[in-house]
Amino acid sequence: MNNLLLADARSSRPIHIVSVARYGEWLQEQPASRRSWLSSLGFSAEAGKTVLLPGADGAIAAALALVPEPATLWDVAAIATAVPAGAWRLEDPLGLLDAADAALGWALALYRFERYRKPSEALPALVVADAPARTRAETIARAVRFARDLINTPANDLGPAELEAAAAELALEMGASFSSIVGEALLESGYPLIYAVGAASPRPPRLIELKWGEPGAPKITLVGKGVCFDTGGLDIKPSSAMLLMKKDMGGAAVMLGLARAIAGLGLPVQLRVLVPAVENAIGSRAFRPGDVLRTRKGLSVEINNTDAEGRLILADALYEADREEPDLLLDAATLTGAARVALGPELPALFTPDDALAAELLAAGERVGEPLWRLPLHRPYRKYLESRIADIANASHKNFAGAITAALFLKEFVSEHRAWAHLDIFAWNDDNRPGRPKGGEATGLRALLELIERRCATGWSNEDRESKR
Repeated sequence: MNNLLLADARSSRPIHIVSVARYGEWLQEQPASRRSWLSSLGFSAEAGKTVLLPGADGAIAAALALVPEPATLWDVAAIATAVPAGAWRLEDPLGLLDAADAALGWALALYRFERYRKPSEALPALVVADAPARTRAETIARAVRFARDLINTPANDLGPAELEAAAAELALEMGASFSSIVGEALLESGYPLIYAVGAASPRPPRLIELKWGEPGAPKITLVGKGVCFDTGGLDIKPSSAMLLMKKDMGGAAVMLGLARAIAGLGLPVQLRVLVPAVENAIGSRAFRPGDVLRTRKGLSVEINNTDAEGRLILADALYEADREEPDLLLDAATLTGAARVALGPELPALFTPDDALAAELLAAGERVGEPLWRLPLHRPYRKYLESRIADIANASHKNFAGAITAALFLKEFVSEHRAWAHLDIFAWNDDNRPGRPKGGEATGLRALLELIERRCATGWSNEDRESKR
């Protein structure tokens, strides 16, 4: 799907971008026929409204879009779904829109998941005269579409092996190295939790790894939860809770999409991606409530709940990531329903012990129109994970602070002073919003990308960033 064109603007129809505050002024400059047309429609000056404008022959000749100040990519996304097929260009004489953001909003609005149905009718295309803006927008849009496609694909067509194949294809495209550890080899290589969670499925668990970039550049490691379907294990979920469990690999999809964007933009980093990919199934080899499992770190974990499996596979992957001492360690996971109860489907929960990193991430999310919300790693709640017979339990024995206790569990596998952040995401649009159609979503991807781009520009130490403010 490519709805961003680098073409002669004369072959397209204009969309007049006008701020609500300046609509009256703009209207006075229009010919009487256009004023009469808008009056006959009862058109009123409200942000988010788009109206088609006829030419002398009665055919659609242009469009008018009213936007707030400042305008965002989501305002353009709303416009993209309000105009018919054909080539369009944005007429924005006051510079209300950033060209790359506008192109990205248009591209995201026209995303369709059509693997299992007839392709859509023709969609409108945007002429983007600024070649670098178009390239940037298309690079990020491809990354988001890649993640959305993975999340939207049902588990019968996207198990651990298929997720590995998608990652291997991505590595080839990126020019990255690729490896995976599969099945029994996980035990031999020291990943007992990843193996245990996936052992009951006929589709073997695995740890997927990509590496890209030049030695000597700042090290970034991305870890994404890759539970391709989650029955809950022996602590089985009710059927209603399983309906969206194809999206339980959303963290993996986001991190693979983020890797694609980083490589596509050519950012000067040394990138590593780790995806533990499993299916949490029910069978004779399933791990049980009450089991005690060893971790890659050597800690023992008592299993209080087999439906708290995501944190287990992340524990092995995070410890491995941490051992390499990256400059930045990020993980994303559809980890807890508690985060959604607290923040709803649109706000990812951000956890990090690093106040400076938290501030950077929150600011990055605001800049790209993808806000995050920080929750505390409240240390006193660590006692909720105590076990009488093991070093730690995988789930709290209380029905409180589920997202916090999950994050505290993960923190056990990351060094005390590591620059680490954990995103507890939904990876799904519960409703249609401009640029964010209902279905799989690359939640947090652009906020993380903005953080990494900003650090590439300002430096990786606190001293570097302070001196360049």
